[in-house]
Amino acid sequence: MYAFIWRKLPFGLVGKLTGSVLLVAATVALLWYVAFPWAEPLLPFDDVQVESGVPAEPGDNAPVTGETPAGDEHELPYDTEQNNPVPSSPSR
Repeated sequence: MYAFIWRKLPFGLVGKLTGSVLLVAATVALLWYVAFPWAEPLLPFDDVQVESGVPAEPGDNAPVTGETPAGDEHELPYDTEQNNPVPSSPSR
């Protein structure tokens, strides 16, 4: 198909390159302004549900609010010293 299009474009190499660029630009514009806006309501990209990541306690009927648990807000849930060796001095 691409060979057929290339053969049918007029005006030698410069015309073929210009025509190819115009065909690609027209295809991109058609997709961007017609096809994608039509398909957007059909796609689930806006259906987002964010949870706090904190598992609820059994019997806890409180809704998940997304707030951090009690304690330091900046407390990391992992050890920052593990796998963090002291740099060795440069050898001469």
